[in-house]
Amino acid sequence: MAKLKSLPAIRQADRDLATMLERHEGRRRHPYRDQVGKLTIGVGRNLDDRGLSADEIDLLLANDIAIARAGCRALFPAFDGFDSKRQAGLISMAFNLGQTRLAGFRRMRAAINDGNWIGASNEALDSYWALQVGHRAEEIAALLRSSSKPR
Repeated sequence: MAKLKSLPAIRQADRDLATMLERHEGRRRHPYRDQVGKLTIGVGRNLDDRGLSADEIDLLLANDIAIARAGCRALFPAFDGFDSKRQAGLISMAFNLGQTRLAGFRRMRAAINDGNWIGASNEALDSYWALQVGHRAEEIAALLRSSSKPR
């Protein structure tokens, strides 16, 4: 059982309660069906009946954006020097595809690393991914082609 390190500063009684609940419910990183068939995650969070709050959704989104940005930095050595529109387009691709699948866009990555943004845009559109996501790919390709003022 993982220790409750990530809990913010709370009363000891609540920390003890959280430890007990984790012992009773278990701790799962991936969704599963509980004993009565409810979609559940974490420490007994019933997603079918309770779902997520706006704050929880925002926290997940912020974490996922950070992961996508880190993936872009790993794949594109000059990423931090790209203008904000191009960064946003690449982060959206990484958010959708994950770093591993984005790495598979070899010709697009080569074009970006050569500073050929038109070619990169065309490579993004000339993919199975573009057929799958439709308008999203068109919007990202436009962001790659565009250039905002340097920071």
